[in-house]
Amino acid sequence: MKAVIFDLWDTLVEWPVAEAEVLKNGLAKLVTVDPGEFERRWHEGYRASQTGPLADSYRLLGVPAEHIDAHVAARHAFARKSLRLREGARDTLTELRDRGLKLGLITVCSEEVPAAWPESELSGLFDAETFSSETGLIKPDSEIYLTTARALGVDPVDAMFVGDGANDELDGAARVGMTPVLFVPRGEPQWSGLVDWSGLRIAALDEVLRLV
Repeated sequence: MKAVIFDLWDTLVEWPVAEAEVLKNGLAKLVTVDPGEFERRWHEGYRASQTGPLADSYRLLGVPAEHIDAHVAARHAFARKSLRLREGARDTLTELRDRGLKLGLITVCSEEVPAAWPESELSGLFDAETFSSETGLIKPDSEIYLTTARALGVDPVDAMFVGDGANDELDGAARVGMTPVLFVPRGEPQWSGLVDWSGLRIAALDEVLRLV
């Protein structure tokens, strides 16, 4: 391997479920539709929310115009608070770099993540970062992996991708020739489609070191 590429949420950084749910519920209270319709809009607009402006996504949800700026600001504050490396992540990244491997990041995220990134503790740790909200690309589209490999200056077959498996990201990595590794910190995959995963898996980030 010449490079290791990581997923962000629930891999390097734990997704703050409770805080995210509070933000979502705040939006739902402003949208004058029944809960089922709100959920339909929420899921239908997922890709747009991860590849374009949050204000546009909230507008499509039905959030009144006078509340949009405040909720976009709340999401940005959420990112500034949430971008904290999980235990062991920094040491693993440092060791990989010391071994001469390139480090990459691919994340499906909305605009607040790259906005908060420069001031976060993750800034400067990677040789290439690919944010879906900036590129318009999303996992498992092949181009999001190929773009990152090109930025790292490596062939996809020389790169390992490590993630919790959301967004079909592992199969997406495999389709371009990367070696996918399932991260299961709780012992079992959190996504139902991965129950029968037969590829590489790790339960702690430092286990990557024995795979490269």
